[in-house]
Amino acid sequence: MIHFVGAGPGAADLITVRGKRLIEKADVIIYAGSLVNPELLEYAKEGSRIYNSARMTLEEVTEVMSAAEGEGLETVRLHTGDPSIYGAVREQMDILEEKGIAYDSCPGVSSFCGAASALNLEYTLPGVSQSVIITRAEGRTSVPERESIKDFAAHGSTMVLFLSASLLEKLAGQLLEGGYAPDTPAAIVYKATWPEEKAYLCTIETLCETAKEHGITKTALIIVGNVLSHSYYERSRLYHPEFTTEYRKGNL
Repeated sequence: MIHFVGAGPGAADLITVRGKRLIEKADVIIYAGSLVNPELLEYAKEGSRIYNSARMTLEEVTEVMSAAEGEGLETVRLHTGDPSIYGAVREQMDILEEKGIAYDSCPGVSSFCGAASALNLEYTLPGVSQSVIITRAEGRTSVPERESIKDFAAHGSTMVLFLSASLLEKLAGQLLEGGYAPDTPAAIVYKATWPEEKAYLCTIETLCETAKEHGITKTALIIVGNVLSHSYYERSRLYHPEFTTEYRKGNL
């Protein structure tokens, strides 16, 4: 069996209990060494085989999986955050299916959740934004034309951008072109939940300046939206004394 496991955003104690148990049982661990906290490998049992996929191709990764399966071993494929977001897992799963190898998935805490914790942020404030767009700027890997930053920016909702810290000048221009005001609040969160975590509040027009000032070029999330200001939002109806729910009768 191959287990795709979300390693969490960085801190070793933010992996799920299930994920930790799978690592502890694994005979083979293939981890995304460019992003996964190596402290997680301390959970591995003595004698487990450990591979760093940062130095491997897709074919090499799946060959290790196939070989382990042939020996009757348990394999953990350890991805950063939650594997379902920019994890490049589907291509691995398709190859495993072609080979008749069973697999399952263990979710993890995504770095966008870790970034929110760094800022004590609620992404979905009533009356401000009830939607979160998770996307990335186009770089060496293309983005579908219908999913351009400009088009998403037209919604004015909360936006979380992965893999975009090296493209801030282009990103800021597209956000403004799409309709965000220059003074729209923004944030840069570097290595969320890691010991070296840094979080900087700014605006769209000062994104580039802020990143340059602090030397941030990678391993950071960009957050855009008025939820960052905390200046105005509506009270939640769920906990309002006048609001009737399945569990409580309102007073009006």
